[in-house]
Amino acid sequence: MKEVQPDNKPDKNTVDRGESVALMEPLFVSVGSPRRADLADLTVDLASRAAGFRRSLPAGVSVALADLVRAMNCYYSNRIEGHDTHPVDIERALRNDYSADARKRDLQLEARAHIAVQEWIDRGGLEGRAATAEGLIEIHRRFGETLPDDLLRADDPETGEMIRVVPGALRACDVRVGRHVPVSAGAVPRFLARFEDAYSRLGAVDSVLAAAAAHHRLLWVHPFLDGNGRVARLMSHAMLLETLDTGGVWSIARGFARNEGEYKTRLMDCDAERRDDRDGRGHLSEDALADFTSFFLAACIDQVTFMESLMQPARLRDRILIWSEEELRAGALPGQSGAVLEAVSYRGELPRGEVVRVTGFGERQARRVTAALIDRGVLVSESSRAPLRLAFPARLASRWLPGLFPELPG
Repeated sequence: MKEVQPDNKPDKNTVDRGESVALMEPLFVSVGSPRRADLADLTVDLASRAAGFRRSLPAGVSVALADLVRAMNCYYSNRIEGHDTHPVDIERALRNDYSADARKRDLQLEARAHIAVQEWIDRGGLEGRAATAEGLIEIHRRFGETLPDDLLRADDPETGEMIRVVPGALRACDVRVGRHVPVSAGAVPRFLARFEDAYSRLGAVDSVLAAAAAHHRLLWVHPFLDGNGRVARLMSHAMLLETLDTGGVWSIARGFARNEGEYKTRLMDCDAERRDDRDGRGHLSEDALADFTSFFLAACIDQVTFMESLMQPARLRDRILIWSEEELRAGALPGQSGAVLEAVSYRGELPRGEVVRVTGFGERQARRVTAALIDRGVLVSESSRAPLRLAFPARLASRWLPGLFPELPG
């Protein structure tokens, strides 16, 4: 049976033009590819580094870091889409402190929605469903359902008219993305079914390699009218979270954003058809898919290495203690605040009763120290009796975790 090739321009209807799902092949870098061994080595290296970094963090510190990484992931993922909302402004949005500027407020609401979806993922809401049609639709729905109307619109590439984006709805019209014309709107459910069958039932090593391939192939299908890039990066985060047990303490989006030009170029290269008989056996180029997979894995390794260097216990404690000493001299923190922060950073969490011992103060003064540190946002606690945990406020990231994201202008 002859395959139906995609048209070279978008068609304004929801008809399934009958494209064969084989147009999306190859879905993986094949076992027989000369690139496979090198990619497997990168996968093993990534798994080892990610596990080592996760084990090195005290539980309480891991939780605090994951909270900050959500804001960082959101910042970099949205920046790739041209939406630049600094993590300090994101943090303000999480406290319901919004800008008076309507555009900035909309972007703060967008960031808050992104963080809510990632927190849901981090808490297991997507477990086992990251590469399923149902899971992808739920990511899109959860992300879009709280967005302001101005961010739920897309331009028709042919007419320029505004089309409403419905959260959780597959696109109902054909589109063009640069030079690429994705499959017809009516064919999207069939291609997502093939996508799910390929990527949602894999072993550990194959799942890591699949995270890279799935990232491109989802964008190639372009199942939603808008928001596909954010959905793809959240999907990749979820696949790596589950496969590598990352704990959410590093961000693939930061790796992509720091090499945004190469990220987009590698993705576009993967849209190309197979060049010759040495370029795999599928409709699309296997060499290009291998290049993107290598880039994807290298970006992951780079981010694990970067975060591990930031979180080296002795250096982290030194940066925290230097900050607390400066605050003490300025009269912004009470005495022995640094000792409490040092104890929490070393142990991960500190029972409230231990503050008396750590500071050498009486209970009343110890409570004053605790209250001051909570008020500054550097300690958190689930309740008035729960242990104290370290927090990493975005406004202090340049001091405590330098290089994590750019300084706030002004």
